[in-house]
Amino acid sequence: MRAATASLGICLSRATLCLATALALAVVGSPQAGAFETTAPTAILVDFGTGRVLFEKEADRTIAPASLVKLMTVAVIFSELSTGTISRDDRYMVSEYAWRTGGAASGGSTMFLPLNSEVSVDDLIKGIIIQSGNDATIVAAEGIAGSVEAFATKMNALGETIGLTGSQFANPHGLPDPDQHVTVRDLATLADFLIRTFPEEYPLFSEESFTFNDITQRSRNPLLALGADGLKTGHTSEAGYGLVASAERDGRRIILAISGMESANERAREAKRLMDYGLQDFEEVVLLKAGETVGEAVVRGGVATSVPMTAEGELRLLVPRGSLAGVERTVVDNGPVEAPVVAGQRLGWIRFARGEETLREVPLHAAQAVEQAGILQRIREAISENLTWR
Repeated sequence: MRAATASLGICLSRATLCLATALALAVVGSPQAGAFETTAPTAILVDFGTGRVLFEKEADRTIAPASLVKLMTVAVIFSELSTGTISRDDRYMVSEYAWRTGGAASGGSTMFLPLNSEVSVDDLIKGIIIQSGNDATIVAAEGIAGSVEAFATKMNALGETIGLTGSQFANPHGLPDPDQHVTVRDLATLADFLIRTFPEEYPLFSEESFTFNDITQRSRNPLLALGADGLKTGHTSEAGYGLVASAERDGRRIILAISGMESANERAREAKRLMDYGLQDFEEVVLLKAGETVGEAVVRGGVATSVPMTAEGELRLLVPRGSLAGVERTVVDNGPVEAPVVAGQRLGWIRFARGEETLREVPLHAAQAVEQAGILQRIREAISENLTWR
């Protein structure tokens, strides 16, 4: 068994992967405690690609969702569209209940739908996402399920399917209801579901304005102007100011959710700080590329004297920036290995360590087969090896 070790910034002579690139992924620890703080009572920050939680604070505390519940409302609508149960051209009547509860007279966010008018599902979706119209959610709920209560049943069923473990839904608009609550962890999971499952719909969350019935309203998400590309804000006196947002930079996407802020300005400030922390203070680096040779094992009695070693697939890890000091990589092989060697045969491993602490070990396998040499070559090799040992 042989080992070759190198520290950060040096390339091993028996491997083609430079440590300056590889070691970034060897660090598997959590973000440092105290690295980020927020005034938000409850918050979570998740890396979209890996699912890793980068920051959380009281993420499982149940809270009133306010208009953030509309993310579940549109999730149900998108799901109904995907199964063909409804179409974007379907038109629903604006009932008196929808008009009084969520219309202009209610004093809340509204799409200003006229009483007894008809509105298409397509317009309702935009009215919910961009204008946060409470009336639009009720019209959609009644049109799809027959009543708000029946629609809430659909919301809870979908929530269970998605894996929302701390939430319960009672209405589609988010106005106060003692039977309705969520967690920011569930809100982040819901946002992840929307982005992954309905990528063709997600651009709607970045639309900055929508005009309906000659009334133009702008999106309420303050992060759209600061680098985010969705999703939703919410506010009631009970819930405070909350937000669910997602942003992408240099191929990395994050999702964040906060709730309980005391003002819209505080919500925007803390959400921007959290967004920048997630995008600036972490990096995703490739540890091993799929099929990349990272070392060679000596072969005894084969038609070739060595065989390349590779990992099974690409290995990448998300790490805090500047967390690589003192990390070393060691390539270990089990050679000399007797021929014949089968492609894919386990031949060794790579160890990433800091001092005596092993951070990661990755198995290595033969990149190709090596056939056994003829009898005369094997005899000569045995004699040569015997003389070497004298």
